[in-house]
Parts: sequence; structure tokens; C-alpha cells
Amino acid sequence: MTIQEKLKHIPQKPGVYLLKGKSQKILYVGKAKQLRNRLRSHFNPGKNDEPRHQRLMAQVIDFEIIVTDSEVEALIMEANFVKEHRPKYNVNLKDDKSYPYLRITNEPFPRILVTRKIVRDGSRYFGPYTDVGSMRQLMNAVRRIFPVRTCTIKIDESSIQKKKHKICLMYHIGRCPGPCEGFISVANYQWIVDQVIAFIQGKNDRLIHDLENRMKNLAAEKRYEEAGLLRDQIQSVSTFYARQKVVDKFETERDLLSVAISGSLAVGLVFNVREGKIINRLQFHLEGVEDKRESEVLTSFMEQYYLRAEFIPCEIFLCSAIDEMTDMSSWLSEKKGQKVSIIVPQRGKKASLMGMCRKNARFVLEEMILQKESAGDWVAPSVQALQKDLRLNHPPMRIEAFDNSNIQGSDPVASLVVFENGKPKKSEYRKYKVRTVQGADDFASMAEIVERRVSHLMKEGKDMPDLMLVDGGKGQLNAALSVLNKFGLVDQPVVGLAKRLEEVFMPGLPDPQMLPKTSPGLRLLQRIRDEAHRFAIAFHRSLRQKRAVHSALDDIPGIGETRRKALLRTFGSIESIRKASADEIAEVRGMNRTVAEEIKKRL
Repeated sequence: MTIQEKLKHIPQKPGVYLLKGKSQKILYVGKAKQLRNRLRSHFNPGKNDEPRHQRLMAQVIDFEIIVTDSEVEALIMEANFVKEHRPKYNVNLKDDKSYPYLRITNEPFPRILVTRKIVRDGSRYFGPYTDVGSMRQLMNAVRRIFPVRTCTIKIDESSIQKKKHKICLMYHIGRCPGPCEGFISVANYQWIVDQVIAFIQGKNDRLIHDLENRMKNLAAEKRYEEAGLLRDQIQSVSTFYARQKVVDKFETERDLLSVAISGSLAVGLVFNVREGKIINRLQFHLEGVEDKRESEVLTSFMEQYYLRAEFIPCEIFLCSAIDEMTDMSSWLSEKKGQKVSIIVPQRGKKASLMGMCRKNARFVLEEMILQKESAGDWVAPSVQALQKDLRLNHPPMRIEAFDNSNIQGSDPVASLVVFENGKPKKSEYRKYKVRTVQGADDFASMAEIVERRVSHLMKEGKDMPDLMLVDGGKGQLNAALSVLNKFGLVDQPVVGLAKRLEEVFMPGLPDPQMLPKTSPGLRLLQRIRDEAHRFAIAFHRSLRQKRAVHSALDDIPGIGETRRKALLRTFGSIESIRKASADEIAEVRGMNRTVAEEIKKRL
């Protein structure tokens, strides 16, 4: 059955669809309120179809649908499919298998471990912790404050009765309550574990309250040594949480989620706020974000994060609105067992809090970009976009741009500017005086400058740029092409950018190409073209000024470089010198009456 025939039989129901390529590989997983309408829009796109979608659909040879009973069920199923298959064209949370978790084992006397592997055996997991250093600090605090066993022996009622194990040093130094010999009951040990869980989750007020009540009860029973241990725990817990940033006087459990995107790179950031304090910051790298809107990236990040999360707060703050706000709230409320509110703060302290989260996400992303730049494997998003816009085989990491400048043919000059990875490299800018062209002939001037540049590169044995850009339309482009053909550089990428309509002229195409106005690639071309124009204009202006000064003073007998500078320093301009009297000119340092009268005569 062909795709078009399959499209006729799709029901008008919510569900999940899988777009497949060769060998039935899943390329994209999507959800829809109405599967028929969504899939028809994929296979029959409009004129404004996005480049990313075009690349996806060019590879799709089949699709599969899964009908669900509700949109919420479709949302959950989509998140699970994306996590399992990690499709190329979906936003993917970078594989979290390398992130550690804290595991509380499912045993009569549980242990607290650090693990990178989740085993579904009834154990409880907390994390993932993207900041291993912070996780280690938390783990050390747990072991220092709470007496929980760290040994690997199997302890149950049978092993205790048979006296299989003996207490170790950890018992004697107060770090373990000695369950191996039955010195603590399962219920009392579980009470300690419950306190550990509250500590990990940041519920310090409840934890301190429980510890204080138990301490008072022990003191009333005159079990002063045990009460003293609890007093020390309370002090340690208070000290540990005193270092955390207070952001809210209310005790609502809350997560703050934000994303930052730059081209093909993105990060997702989560702040866990518990009892008014930030207890944890989690950061994740996101893949497959290119050409995606922020709301799409945020939705996918949120789905995949809470699919993994062991704890869901009552409130979730987002940096921007998402389309599936209601469905997401319903899913998370069902998973938590109570209402979960999703909020986009607009004003006041809550908006300021989200602003802090957004700034941190942007900072993390900038750090990632700097690391990649220093490693030499970072391609700026604008360069990647330009490669796609111009259909180049390689990213145009080095772009050289040419522009001419003259006024009615006088003082013709040209400029060359160089951009590497989307940034200007001013040390390699070059200025040219046009030598062989008389009058205002932009085409011939462009040909001369391109030829001089190409000749220099070939003579020096240097590589040609990844892309040449000429300021102008088809005429300037053809002038550059004629030079490249002369040197046998028929495969050298070169384009022209016309100012009036920002049309891009490309070799072999009779009509100019109109790149999307929002394209980062077009904006990069405009930046480079404008910089070349600025540089050429500045050079032309400096030549005109020099010529004006030379014609007025340098042809006067007795005026050399020193006297010319002294005159301009004193009077400021040729016009002021012209208005000055011979006596005033003669008073200038280094001047005399005879030369002053000659200046008045000549001017």
C-alpha cells in the first residue's frame, strides 16, 4: 500500500505516529490530537515548508500510527518512544546513562549508594545529578549525619537469628546502628531512612521537626545519649542547608525549567526549589534542536525530564509558554497523585526568579560554546545555516568579501574583509587602490581586485576561502567568475549579494535567490557585506582627505611635512588657514614671514 493510500485510512483520533526511513529506522516521533490531519500536513506541506522538515520528509518512506484514548496518553507514549529510540529529528535529552543517581536499596535494612544504572527492583532513585561534585557533597553529608549501613552483606531476620555477621568498626564510631546483630529494629531503621529521604529531597523543616520531636521523646525517657546524637544531627542538617540560596519565603515545592538554544546546540536547566531554597541545579545537553522553536524544545525537554524524574513538585515554572500546557499538567498530576500547576511567571518576584534561571541557562550554553571553540570542533549556527541556504558541501568557515568605492570615478579603492566561523578577523583585512580601471567601472574594478587576491593566495601557496562574497548583483558576480575561471578555479564557491532587495546571486542560476529574511545565514552575509562596505568607505575617505590636504599645502614652496602638520595643528583645517592673516600664519612655530605670504598668495 502506498503512503497516499494509507493516508486515506487514518482515523480522526488522537495518537502517536512514527515516520520511518530506510530499514524501517524511526526518524521522527510525533503526537497529534487528530492523526489524519497531522500526517496529511506532513506529506502535503505548504509553500512555506521549513528546510528541516523538507530534509526529514525527503528520507521518509513509510509511517506507522498508534491510536490512543486521549491526548495525555499520546503525550506519554511520545515521550517514551523518543527516550527509547532517540530519533534523529526529535529533540533528545542527551543520554543520561552517564549521570549518577542516589539509590536507596529495596532491603529490610536499606543502603544508600551512588549508581549510574537504574535497576527496577523496588529501589528508590534520586537524580540524575548532572553536577557530580554537588552529589558527592550531598552523599558525604548523608553518611556524616545519618547512621546508615554501608556494608554489602545481606541482612535479614534469618541472618540475624543465626548470628551470621558481627558488628564492624562503623558501629563503634557511631556511623551504623548495627542491624547485622539486631541492635536496631526494621521499623526504627526505616525511620532513619525516611529522614535521609527527606534530607535528599530538601524537606529540611519537616526533617528538623521530626528529629526534634524524637529527641524530646528520648530525653523524656532519660535516653540522653541517643537524644544527644539527634541534637548533633539537627545542628548538622541546619548547617548544611544554611548555605543554600533562599529565593522564596513560601514552602511550596517548585521546579524552574528553562532552555537556551544556539543553532544545533541547546541546554536545559532545572532548579529544584524546596521550602523556599534552591537545593539543586541540573543541566542537560539537548540534541536535535536545529530549526526548532523554543516552545518545542522546552516541551520535549519537559516531557523527557519528568519521564525520568522520581519526584514531581506541586508547581513548575517555565521560561515560556508551551502548546501542551493542559495535557502536560494532567499527565504530571496523574503521575504525582495530586494537582501539578504549570506556570509562566509574568511579573514580580516569580518572574525575577525565572529570569535568573534563564540567565543561568544562557551562561551554561555560552560555556559549552567556548569549550567547543577551544576544541576546534565548533561551527557557528549562522555558518551552519549559510551552508544549508547556499547548498554548500562544507561549512563556509572562512569567508572573504570584496567591495569597491569611488565618487564619480575619483580615488577608486576596494576592500577585502575576512570572517572566520562567523566572526571578523580584522588582522587579515586588506585595502586596495584600483590601478587598471579609469572612471566608475564597478565590474572591471571587482575583476581586478579578485584577480590580485587570487594571484596572491596562489603565489603564497595558501588555501582559497570556503566562500567568496562580492558586493553587488549578477555583473559583479560574473566579473569574479571570469577571474576564477581564468585561474582554473571552477569549483570555488562565490556569491553576490545585492543591496536593494538583499538578493543572492549564485553561479549557474539565471534568477537571484531570496533567502528567508529570518535566516541566520542571510544575516551573516549582510553583516559581512556591510563590514566590507564600511571598510572600503573608510579607506576612500582617508584618501580623499589626504588628497585635499596635499593639493592645498604640499605644492607650496617651503612647506614640508613638519610645517604642514604645525599649520593644521594650529588652525585645524585648510579653510581656517585661508582665512588667517599672513601675520597669524607667520606666528606658527617653524614659519617665517616669507613663507606665510606665499601661503596667502597660493590659497
